[in-house]
Amino acid sequence: MAPAAGGGDPEAPAPAGERPPAPGPGSGPAAAALSPAAGKVPQASAMKRSDPHHQHQRHRDGGEALVSPDGTVTEAPRTVKKIQFADQKQEFNKRPTKIGRRSLSRSISQSSTDSYSSAASYTDSSDDETSPRDKQQKNSKGSGDFCVKNIKQAEFGRREIEIAEQEMPALMALRKRAQGEKPLAGAKIVGCTHITAQTAVLMETLGALGAQCRWAACNIYSTLNEVAAALAESGFPVFAWKGESEDDFWWCIDRCVNVEGWQPNMILDDGGDLTHWIYKKYPNMFKKIKGIVEESVTGVHRLYQLSKAGKLCVPAMNVNDSVTKQKFDNLYCCRESILDGLKRTTDMMFGGKQVVVCGYGEVGKGCCAALKAMGSIVYVTEIDPICALQACMDGFRLVKLNEVIRQVDIVITCTGNKNVVTREHLDRMKNSCIVCNMGHSNTEIDVASLRTPELTWERVRSQVDHVIWPDGKRIVLLAEGRLLNLSCSTVPTFVLSITATTQALALIELYNAPEGRYKQDVYLLPKKMDEYVASLHLPTFDAHLTELTDEQAKYLGLNKNGPFKPNYYRY
Repeated sequence: MAPAAGGGDPEAPAPAGERPPAPGPGSGPAAAALSPAAGKVPQASAMKRSDPHHQHQRHRDGGEALVSPDGTVTEAPRTVKKIQFADQKQEFNKRPTKIGRRSLSRSISQSSTDSYSSAASYTDSSDDETSPRDKQQKNSKGSGDFCVKNIKQAEFGRREIEIAEQEMPALMALRKRAQGEKPLAGAKIVGCTHITAQTAVLMETLGALGAQCRWAACNIYSTLNEVAAALAESGFPVFAWKGESEDDFWWCIDRCVNVEGWQPNMILDDGGDLTHWIYKKYPNMFKKIKGIVEESVTGVHRLYQLSKAGKLCVPAMNVNDSVTKQKFDNLYCCRESILDGLKRTTDMMFGGKQVVVCGYGEVGKGCCAALKAMGSIVYVTEIDPICALQACMDGFRLVKLNEVIRQVDIVITCTGNKNVVTREHLDRMKNSCIVCNMGHSNTEIDVASLRTPELTWERVRSQVDHVIWPDGKRIVLLAEGRLLNLSCSTVPTFVLSITATTQALALIELYNAPEGRYKQDVYLLPKKMDEYVASLHLPTFDAHLTELTDEQAKYLGLNKNGPFKPNYYRY
């Protein structure tokens, strides 16, 4: 259960006028042919011979045969029963032409994602179009300091959080070990991340370690509404729902930051939007903020820009480039979730498809490995000669996007850059080409250039749009160019446990560091902490580490307990 695409409550039945008759155990053409009504077993009285000179025998093809005394076999005339669909036809004709606020086509497309997608949000119902900002909601404790889609769905979210806890052993171990010490007592953390079941486990762990938290979403499509409701019910001030507008997005961040009688002293960011907002609107808050923890490529890039310009006024921890984040979350997580996102949204087969992956960093490596394993023909674009050489040595053909844009079936961006796929590229794509982004921000694909009068947008299902050219050519755009896996599917919980534990330790380190240890600059997580995060996850695999002898440790010049690699080591 996780980061979420789709809408509607799969538990709630559709109105009678919007659904076909429920297929019972004896319905459908196949069932009709096998039911007693269609082919009645002859009763004993019906099996009496009506002619003493003939006897009945079942023909080999299943029909009735007449055998005369001389042994001649003739086929008895058979009555063929036609299967009637009158009831079904009549039922469909009864459907109203108007179905409230949503059309029949939208109803069907919504259910097509809800019925089988574990990422479908219980609370993302198209029946309720009221903005959460216009609702007055309170949790069971009477608090209204939150803004979610529907607080009544908290029970569903709680179940998802409980499932996630089973796959996040390190966070649970950290919660158990440090709960007595409360290393974050007095910490007031404002966070802006994806709000999923995995993030909820992190937030509740920070709370157990003594921190007060206020939270907003870093992506307008990735919030699981039922999880946000569960957090709000537990007393966390959460401001997020799936399908926010741009205005909603910044409003939610502001509600987290701008609150009377509460000021943050730590920032946990994913993408840099929260940090940017505080710099822009509330720069004086940095006087009391002890540090920033940032986990994305985009956000880290922004921090280094601030540092270079001399505008970074607090220490910042670069979690993205820690080994446990980069090698596991970026690589292994994307290797699995890219296929999940594409399957859920397009139902396509990958074998034989031509795919171009823009960027061969850790995310690109994961995407390419997964698609190659499924039989796709994969091309790579890259600006860095080292990453480019890696792609070549891994068996991928390095190209410029212009060279293959007319022939590829799928275009995937994962560079962290802007305008990687431009309107010129989009104009030249083949009909039904699928376009998606695996980078953090929605800047890689020039989606804004597609919002012009001559192009038609057609919603297919949640997070899937056709963009149609005047000549009839269309492309399939996923999540409007935003992060595919967390917008349209889920990500592996175990990998997120690694990242979340790294974030928690970074917050503990910055919050408890003595004054002067960290300057106004960007730092990497100490190697010893990276190794500690990894060690917390090994028991899941019943893994047993080899220990150095005193002689071996002396020979290598290492401490027996680590760190085992220098900071410049490339894993």
